[in-house]
This record gives sequence, structure tokens and C-alpha cells, in this order.
Amino acid sequence: MALNIVLHEPEIPSNTGNIGRTCAAVGAKLHLIEPLGFHLSERNLKRAGMDYWDRLDVTRYSSYDDFLKRNPGVEQTLYFATTKGRVLYSDMQYEPDCFLMFGKESGGIPEEILKKHPDRCVRIPMLDGERSLNLSNSVAVLLFEALRQNRFPGLEMTGELHHSRWEDLTGEG
Repeated sequence: MALNIVLHEPEIPSNTGNIGRTCAAVGAKLHLIEPLGFHLSERNLKRAGMDYWDRLDVTRYSSYDDFLKRNPGVEQTLYFATTKGRVLYSDMQYEPDCFLMFGKESGGIPEEILKKHPDRCVRIPMLDGERSLNLSNSVAVLLFEALRQNRFPGLEMTGELHHSRWEDLTGEG
């Protein structure tokens, strides 16, 4: 299983860097649809992605049509995160290898794309009048919901406190 995050014309390098780091940490693939508002060599992108960027599975596309052409059948498992969605993100059922698309920070996913797939447009609830969440936060919310629904495949599920540190914190021992 590999979930897929699709960024349609992202504009802010630090958001894409943060998203890349999140994708690398959970084994998701990142798909970038041009034009990008930055160069992939930008310092802010690398800084936000830190040392994760080299472990990231990332593919670039010249356009949305190029993305569709190079991923045959993708529209069957493609979901669109948008403030215009009528379905809550948590009410949608996500396939183990689905594609979650997010639009550029200043304008979202173009309406001509959304209108073709109204039943696959999902929304993260917010207070009335708020524009949207930060792009990297939105990606994390939907990505982890899809992972949760699929029981976090391949991810480490437990952690362990070091005994001596636990004693320091609790006074037990």
C-alpha cells in the first residue's frame, strides 16, 4: 500500500517541504503538478523537508492532463480536498492506494476539475467565514485519516519510554 499526495500547482516551498517530510515519514508518494511557485532546489523547501527529502518518492508533472495520462485509471481513486466540498473528509472511504489532491495555497483546485468529480470533493470542517487551513496541515489531516481507515499499514504503532527517563518524570522506581 502506498497512499498518494497530489499537490496541484503549489506555491510556497516551506509547505511543500513539510508535506514531503510527512509523506516520507509514512511512506506516501508525492506528486507535484506544475507550474510550481518555486524551484525544488530552494533552501526553504529543503529546510522544511530536512533530511527526509532524499527518501521521498516524488514525481513531477507538466500539467493536470499529464498527471492523468501518466496515471491511467487514477480518477477512480482520486479525492479532492476543497472548501467547496459537501462531504466531510472523515465520512469518505479511502482505498489503500488512493490519491488525495490539494490545490495551490492562493486558490485551491480549479473548479473545472472539481465540477467533474463533485462526489469526491471532501471538506475539513472549519468555523464559518474562515478561508482554509494551512496546506501542510490539510494534507496531514486527510493523509492520517486515510491511514487510520486502512489501519496504518507498515507504520510503527508503539513507542517506548526509556525506563530511567520514565522514573525521572514520574518519581517511580
